[in-house]
Amino acid sequence: MLIFLSAMALLHSVLSPVLSWMCLCSLMYIFGTGLLAVVAVLTVRKVWYSHRLSCFSKPPANSWLLGHLGQIQSTEEGLQQMDDLVKTYKHSCYWVLGPFYHLVRLFHPDYVKPLLMAPASMTVKNGLIYHHLQPWLGDVLISNGEVWSRKRRLLTPAFHFDILKSYITIFNSSSKIMHDKWCRLVAEGKTNLEMFDHVSLMTLDSLLKCAFSYDSNCQESPSEYVSAIVQLCDLVTQRHHNILHHWDWIYWKTQQGKLFKQTLNIVHRFSRDVVQKRRVDLKSEGEHLKMHCIFGTFSVLLMSVLKDEDGQGLTDEEIQAEANTFMFAGHDTTASAICWTLYNLARHEHYQEKCRQEVMDLMEGRDGHEIKWEDLPKLPFTTMCIKESLRLHTPVQAVSRSYTQDMVLPGNRTVPAGEICLVSIYGTHHNPIVWTNPNEFDPHRFDPGNKMSQASHAFIPFSSGPRNCIGQKFAMTELQVVVALTLLRFRLTPGVNPELGSSRVRRLPQIVLRAEGGLWLQLEPLNTLRLNKQPV
Repeated sequence: MLIFLSAMALLHSVLSPVLSWMCLCSLMYIFGTGLLAVVAVLTVRKVWYSHRLSCFSKPPANSWLLGHLGQIQSTEEGLQQMDDLVKTYKHSCYWVLGPFYHLVRLFHPDYVKPLLMAPASMTVKNGLIYHHLQPWLGDVLISNGEVWSRKRRLLTPAFHFDILKSYITIFNSSSKIMHDKWCRLVAEGKTNLEMFDHVSLMTLDSLLKCAFSYDSNCQESPSEYVSAIVQLCDLVTQRHHNILHHWDWIYWKTQQGKLFKQTLNIVHRFSRDVVQKRRVDLKSEGEHLKMHCIFGTFSVLLMSVLKDEDGQGLTDEEIQAEANTFMFAGHDTTASAICWTLYNLARHEHYQEKCRQEVMDLMEGRDGHEIKWEDLPKLPFTTMCIKESLRLHTPVQAVSRSYTQDMVLPGNRTVPAGEICLVSIYGTHHNPIVWTNPNEFDPHRFDPGNKMSQASHAFIPFSSGPRNCIGQKFAMTELQVVVALTLLRFRLTPGVNPELGSSRVRRLPQIVLRAEGGLWLQLEPLNTLRLNKQPV
């Protein structure tokens, strides 16, 4: 027996290295075969896409595998590279993001128009941009077909002019709270202020009052919600630029993914508390008061009144998603637009003074200094400056679409069904063959007398077509009120960014356009008594 065991041990010692080597070879063979198969699939896929999109010019890529990944970052330099891309390719180009995304970038009105104006039934909001927002905003932004159409029909009455008129008072009061706070800070010697901090709180304050009759007092106390919104925007942008993080099963295991979930809990808890409080208030108000409030809040429309053809309203999940979308899209994009408008007017004193004089003329002889609904058409030059700022510093840089059928574009070009189209709002607004000196601030571009010379879809800050921004009238109304009242009460000049030690501003394109280190302005309170002109 001892001899047998010894022989078996000897045989094992001889065969083990051989067997281990054979196993290793087998594993290497399997791995190598799998790798070759992946390379073959990617090569065939790349050739197939290149053939399908061969009618579009393709800029030089970093590498065969990565394509254009990382070439245009979300920085000031990235926007300058986008300017160069538009100058070179004029209307469109073929773009590759790693081995997985093949898309067409479009930045000319003639190419953008047929895509944005396509029927909603054949338009699909793909996941290139919107997938990363889904955990935050739900399916509102990415729903398609009849699901989207039903929600749009249900929500449209919430943005009727009769409802918008009632919000003017809220825009006035929220602006006054912000301006009073600025006056206190200036009295303390703090004349150099960062605009996004203050304006974001003001637009959130307005939105909560308009949409939910909810007085959060957020302008007078720190807002965990606003800080969380800023962080979520930063995390979504970072995720978009890391191709490996596009897969949920990878992203949620990373530190960034875990931080995203933690921050998301803050945002969702805030919106959930707002909705639940409004539910309780509606029950206690009674049916008569509920109907009386219909023209004052979206919440009544969302929770109690709106029904589709089958008599069905929005589900609790849909209400929560709509609330998150309202509170993000309704305050952050508008805050960006207001801040950049004030910045552009601070840089152009003569335009600022012309707007101020327009508002002063409007207010002459009034006891109070509030903007009324009927005043808005009487602010033509101020509105021109707002539109030019929306062109030059568009809050949302791009929208992505795909289509259920081939889309024919000028020059015998066709976007095949299912392909991703990245409609560059920034590129269209900065296209030098569409806009003369596109990087200059010139509000006269939007003089009503020049409108005939402006190409259709050359100006699309709220997108266009059936899937345009449903809240654009709400945003424009708030913009007009806040900008007019700010110029009435303050003189603005460029401030100093403490991080940069200068007044230089570096744009920061995230979900909405911000500025690195914030957007700083110097404020000088004005004596509004001079509005009451003395008789000559």
